[in-house]
Amino acid sequence: METLNTYTAFEDHKILSQGSLEDVVLKVKKRLEKSPESQIVIYSDITGKSMDFNFQGSEKEVLKRLEVYTTPETDNQASASTGPGRPKLGVISREVSLLPKHWEWLATQSGGASNTLRKLVEESMKKNSGTLTVKTAQERTYKFMSVEAGDLENYEEALRALYRKDKERFTSEIKAWPRDVQKHIFELAKPVFA
Repeated sequence: METLNTYTAFEDHKILSQGSLEDVVLKVKKRLEKSPESQIVIYSDITGKSMDFNFQGSEKEVLKRLEVYTTPETDNQASASTGPGRPKLGVISREVSLLPKHWEWLATQSGGASNTLRKLVEESMKKNSGTLTVKTAQERTYKFMSVEAGDLENYEEALRALYRKDKERFTSEIKAWPRDVQKHIFELAKPVFA
């Protein structure tokens, strides 16, 4: 599973659907139409957070409500922006707060403050692209576990092992948990135990 921009729906500790937000939400909608009493939770795989959706109406109406999650923020702002920046080029002007020493340093850089900041951001993006920190992986795993496994045996002990990066102990603590829950937890926690 590639966890970037993917979502997972669980029903009774079993994976119901996994994939793009649209695909998962539509599959959940169909399941709820057949079985309205079903208890289904959808999770963002990048954050581990559970998400709530309104499944009322047609598929088209449900998908329209998803635009708040799938439309990039810059698209909304570029069309609404009439102020500074170069909207036709995709440049959007926003306020940046820096200390005086930072402004002084930026003033000495060739190309100006905006150009220097863009270069710094690009450099950082290249350096960190595709990497997920251990802390981020622990946090998203914790968020998923707290909702999906919070009432399961050895939950607290498993969390302690997760934050200690003790894979052997962690595996031992969750061995009695439902198979799909274990599988998803290990996928989310992969960088922790690498």
